[in-house]
Amino acid sequence: MRYVEIAKPGGPEALRLATGPVPRPGPGEVLVRVDAAGINRADLLQRQGHYPPPPGASPILGMEVSGHIAELGADTSGRWRTGDPVCALLAGGGYAEYCAAPEGQCMAVPGGTSARDAAAIPEAAITVWANLFEPRRLFAGNLFLVQGGSSGIGSLAIQIAHAFGARVATTAGTDEKCKFCRSLGADIAINYRSQDWAAELARWSQPHGIDCILDMVGGDYFAKHVGLLATGGRLVHIAFSHGSLVTVDLRTMMTKRLLITGSTLRPRTVAEKSSLARTVEQELWPLFKTGQLRPVVDSAFPLEQAADAHRLMESGLHTGKIVLKID
Repeated sequence: MRYVEIAKPGGPEALRLATGPVPRPGPGEVLVRVDAAGINRADLLQRQGHYPPPPGASPILGMEVSGHIAELGADTSGRWRTGDPVCALLAGGGYAEYCAAPEGQCMAVPGGTSARDAAAIPEAAITVWANLFEPRRLFAGNLFLVQGGSSGIGSLAIQIAHAFGARVATTAGTDEKCKFCRSLGADIAINYRSQDWAAELARWSQPHGIDCILDMVGGDYFAKHVGLLATGGRLVHIAFSHGSLVTVDLRTMMTKRLLITGSTLRPRTVAEKSSLARTVEQELWPLFKTGQLRPVVDSAFPLEQAADAHRLMESGLHTGKIVLKID
């Protein structure tokens, strides 16, 4: 099969097309013939040598795919049959014509979603659900902020929060992206390059404050988030593009009774990720079928142009997800 390898850790130019054996599905796994693979920020970090795959995972980039079941491994449950269309969450291996996946991390392609666009769903949908709803941290009527609303996770978080009855605020880097975020269901979208986003959000959330924040920035945003949170507010971290080291005044945290937490998805066990996948299918897939949710795909690149796809993600000029389309 063809796949993308990292020649050596570095920039996008480190990615090159290679050929190698088709992986074999182990017990409880399936082999997926890949139609498309989603690109995530974690892929960029792995390419740079900063985010190695978990022990036993494929060294090939790619943590989500769509495709069709090509082969069943031993001891599978019988849910899937050869030829079934699926999208899947992976620990690695997606930038390839074939990949092995735990059968529990495979999900049916949501109704009304194309094979290409389905590759943009697994990582974002499961991340949003695992951090906002399991355990429950966002409720109907809450004021909710997601930073980076035009990103893959941000664009889906806006839609899910809106569908579940929250009032949604977000930030983005251009007026056009802010307009797009509002079209997804955001009540307010702030251009962080031209506006004081913290001051604007303080006005928007008066006098209550923001109930829940999903953050991918960290660093200097942390203290501003603590200041914006309502009593009993929840601050949930899933990345830290501005740095992982922060300082908190415990008096404020205690007085406001804040919950400050965070998580990563990739290192979780197959059992945990499979359980999340089943819940996401049950709770979110009907909303894709009705059109309340939709994957936002900015662009699709052929497998041999993976380096260009990474360059686009690093530029920040995209809106939503970037995928690799495999012919």
